[in-house]
Amino acid sequence: MTPNNIAGMAVLAGLQIVALTDHNTCKNCPAFFEAAKKNGLIPIAGMELTTAEDIHVVCLFEHLSEAMNFDSDVNTHRCLIKNRTDIFGDQLITDGDDNVIGTDEYLLSNATDLTIEDAATLVLSHNGVCFPAHVDRESNGVIAVLGSFPDEPHFNCAEFHDSGKQTEYLERFGNLRDKVLLTSSDAHYLWDIRDKEAYFDLEDEPYSSAFVRQKLFEKLR
Repeated sequence: MTPNNIAGMAVLAGLQIVALTDHNTCKNCPAFFEAAKKNGLIPIAGMELTTAEDIHVVCLFEHLSEAMNFDSDVNTHRCLIKNRTDIFGDQLITDGDDNVIGTDEYLLSNATDLTIEDAATLVLSHNGVCFPAHVDRESNGVIAVLGSFPDEPHFNCAEFHDSGKQTEYLERFGNLRDKVLLTSSDAHYLWDIRDKEAYFDLEDEPYSSAFVRQKLFEKLR
């Protein structure tokens, strides 16, 4: 799952916009932006943040600089447990050519000390957009953890891993009905990256990656 391999697989899948959302870090986003540019993709910088309640929240940023500032703040809220490389493997940081330039020695997948309310506030302070990830999953899904979809903090979007479950969840949780519903590959392996199927129509003239990103964030907001 190096930046260039992700970008290459995304092209093979016919994708146009791809967000890199590593767990609790944005440190590979600069390399992914370089890899995406080489492959004609529009990259989004992001993070899949684990809250203190063990809820996964997707955090997206229109500008790479905002994501990296957010990353620095999240670092102060991480629970620093040494990574067991014999179990979880190396947590590599690469450059735009997939050369290893560093590692994160502390496990990235465990919870931060940010509550879901604190996380939403922190993302907003960096001009980002966030929403609960895979709300249809038992593992780390906001509904499984809290028992319902929260009214507070307010989220404009909700992400499903399986779009086929949306109708069921809309019937069970009425406050999902006014949300922008997203479907994501949530890919942890290259073969998880799905062929193009979930999309928005976005204005793209005069074309530039920055303009399309702007229109996407207007949609998510």
